[in-house]
Amino acid sequence: MPANNSTATVGDVIRVMERAYPPYLAESWDAVGLICGDPAESVESVVFALDCTDAVADDAIARGADMLIVHHPLLMRGVNSVAANTPKGRIVHKLIRAGVALFAAHTNADSARPGVNDKLAELLGVTPGAPLRPIVDELDKWGFTVPAESAEAVKDAVFAAGAGTVGDYTEAGFEFAVTGQFRPDEGADPHIGSRGELERVEELRVEFVAPRRARESVRAALVKAHPYEEPALDAVETHSGTRELGEKDLGIGRVGELDQPMTLCEFTERVRTALPATTWGVRAAGDPEAMIRKVAVASGAGDSFLGTVAKMDVDCFVTSDLRHHPVDEHLRAGGCAVIDTAHWASEFPWCSQAAEVVARGLEAEGTPADTHVLDIRTDPWTIHGQGDE
Repeated sequence: MPANNSTATVGDVIRVMERAYPPYLAESWDAVGLICGDPAESVESVVFALDCTDAVADDAIARGADMLIVHHPLLMRGVNSVAANTPKGRIVHKLIRAGVALFAAHTNADSARPGVNDKLAELLGVTPGAPLRPIVDELDKWGFTVPAESAEAVKDAVFAAGAGTVGDYTEAGFEFAVTGQFRPDEGADPHIGSRGELERVEELRVEFVAPRRARESVRAALVKAHPYEEPALDAVETHSGTRELGEKDLGIGRVGELDQPMTLCEFTERVRTALPATTWGVRAAGDPEAMIRKVAVASGAGDSFLGTVAKMDVDCFVTSDLRHHPVDEHLRAGGCAVIDTAHWASEFPWCSQAAEVVARGLEAEGTPADTHVLDIRTDPWTIHGQGDE
């Protein structure tokens, strides 16, 4: 349906989501953002799920949703076709035909605050402190020139893409007047001046810093917002930007104190009851009577962090998708106790957080929309054969 002044659009929802879970926080291999849909289309109903399975897509359509937000990107790994007779293509086609936009916030939601890991820690009674793997602010120093009348629009665009943040300050930068010159060739389509004529323009030189991981998103935002066909810009790597770690730092995982000491056996039972039920269940490795006071958590697959937690003063590590040999070697080396949950169970609680983010954000902008978490278990495991011990 066409948008009106009191109705949110897909673009409005994206803006709210990306403000809470900035895309530049995503890992380099990730594929976050809008997967299908038109940013200009109206949105009155947004639904949330961890994965976009056929069941999830069908439920979203049946509910008349205009937008589906998931954690795991449908097209994270490369495909050569989205034909309707392929598994992923089938879903894309049914969503487009029903007018349902699909959006994903993945590792950017893992690293954001509050994000997936904060929700997991809080559910388990763990104070969500410093990240397991903090994002170090390696910075680029940027500069561009622009006609003065267009400077604010371009600055707004690059700041929205993650630039201009220094410590507790945002939209930081400086500018000074310069005179630019250029001669458009015959094939050019100049915003100012005429083909073949030398043009001199009073411009502003704008400079700012931005996280190195946000380089592509900042460049794309700058080029899109700039009035020139070929904007003059540069980005230089710096060696500054590393900050001391603290509770406000961004990154994967969280480390914090348990609200009350308990045994590994007791804490395992708490994890089981706090997280959504799955066929996989919850299992633990370590001394059942060991006291747990300090805990590290990493939502989703986390065995790559076993080496990290082994060097920390923690009593237990809660994550998912653990394998026999890495855990065995971790324990042999004197590592902390480990609790393994189903991948879906450790991340699904984030959906309610994201739904609240969108509801509050759109309400604040005067374009409210209905939000609903789809209660569909997309954990792939359906049978647990447990024999006599």
